[in-house]
Amino acid sequence: MKASRYSILPLLILTVMSCSSEKKESKSLEVEIYETSESGNKLTRITEYSQVDSSAVIKILPEQKFQTITGFGGSFTESSAYLLNKLSKKNRDTILQAYFADEGARYSLTRTHIASCDFSLNNYTYAPVAEDMSLESFSVEEDRDDLIPMIKEAMVISKDGFKIIASPWTAPPWMKDNNEYVGGKLLPKYYDAFALYFSKYLNAYKAEGIDIWGLTPVNEPHGNGNNWESMHFNPEEETEFVQNHLGPKLEADGYGKVNILGYDQNRKGIQEWVDEMYKDEASSKYFDGLAIHWYESTYDFFPKELQYAHHKAPNKYLIETEGCVDSEIPKWQDDAWYWKKEATDWGWDWASAEEKHLHPKYAPVNRYARDIIGCLNNWVDGWVDWNMVLDRQGGPNWFENWCVAPVIVDPENDEVYFTPLYYTMAHFSKYIRPGAKVIGVENPDTELQVTAAQNPDGSIAVVLFNEGNSEKSFTLNLNDKLETIKINAQAIQTIIIPQS
Repeated sequence: MKASRYSILPLLILTVMSCSSEKKESKSLEVEIYETSESGNKLTRITEYSQVDSSAVIKILPEQKFQTITGFGGSFTESSAYLLNKLSKKNRDTILQAYFADEGARYSLTRTHIASCDFSLNNYTYAPVAEDMSLESFSVEEDRDDLIPMIKEAMVISKDGFKIIASPWTAPPWMKDNNEYVGGKLLPKYYDAFALYFSKYLNAYKAEGIDIWGLTPVNEPHGNGNNWESMHFNPEEETEFVQNHLGPKLEADGYGKVNILGYDQNRKGIQEWVDEMYKDEASSKYFDGLAIHWYESTYDFFPKELQYAHHKAPNKYLIETEGCVDSEIPKWQDDAWYWKKEATDWGWDWASAEEKHLHPKYAPVNRYARDIIGCLNNWVDGWVDWNMVLDRQGGPNWFENWCVAPVIVDPENDEVYFTPLYYTMAHFSKYIRPGAKVIGVENPDTELQVTAAQNPDGSIAVVLFNEGNSEKSFTLNLNDKLETIKINAQAIQTIIIPQS
């Protein structure tokens, strides 16, 4: 694979320490424990817990190495950036520090949209003049008020930096067979013009001091029910576009190192896409990996499909580029709601009868924790949340497609609410760093979901999720050094084992 904390966050700023100041016995495992729970912990460092006998021994196997982590994070959208501009400087800084500072969640992999999407204030394209094949009218002026400043401020805050994946929701409407922002297909006669559109975007953002790490040819090529910006590609069409137009154009213009990730939609469609993308050397040459979303189910992370994608192209990226609890208006200052199954997604109401089983009522925290752990245990190397910031309505969204975000704000009253989803994301992004290797775990407790990764500095991060309604104890075993640990009911824990 290519190389590659205030009452809002008070508990994220704690100095990393051992969970016990007592001298460890030779066979004792030194650990630092952080927990977020339905009972009220928010990435809280756990220093005292009952030492009880446990029948479950979870063994960490660093000799078993799997994928290299690209990163974790969220998305820069015009809606999020617009809301930040409506807050006081203090609260704007608080949010950006919470996401990108070393004392915060340390986001390392992000996404943004190329021209407008549903989480924009209106429809817009960077190339509005029809039949302007050389794109003389191209301009990213629309992004200069909100989106670009948000990204640049985050860059200043982030000590280690972060990667950005950029995706268009559609080509300029005049390049499509329906001449609309919503729906339709890219006409083949405009394949070269659309490839130029990407090159000009990369150049325009580079001129702003922003380097784009990756691209997808289009967001959700199967469409979104023709509700908001979209453009349809089938696997053959997208592969043709990348193989013979986009890839060669970026290479010719000096952007050959920008990673192209194909597909960018739900996991049930993976097989037909990777079969086409990676069918031979010529088709796969310009594809650096696969981008996926999670909207096919509220609980199933589709391990067979993820395994298939990896084994089809084991040296390519496999990155979750979008996930959120959609079609929900978020609850304000109500942590308990994010742990309840009633806070579920659109599928509960709208899924077809044959797919209804994939969309039971399911709590948002459970969904995030289960999906990220499941992805890491099935070769996914990066996981990107959707909007970083939304308002109390779950917008702004020009189509009124309300969604939930980890941070909710009330710009009229200049108030900020860090939901439990923020802390859930931080359990991964803060402690599993780019370049980490996912390592083996032997877990006999089917009621605990577990993953582990060894960071470049040698430390090991173990993330566990207890979805049940009872606390549990387990013994962590690394090289025959042991520590017995308790995890609360409805809780996610990150256990750090320092470099030995």
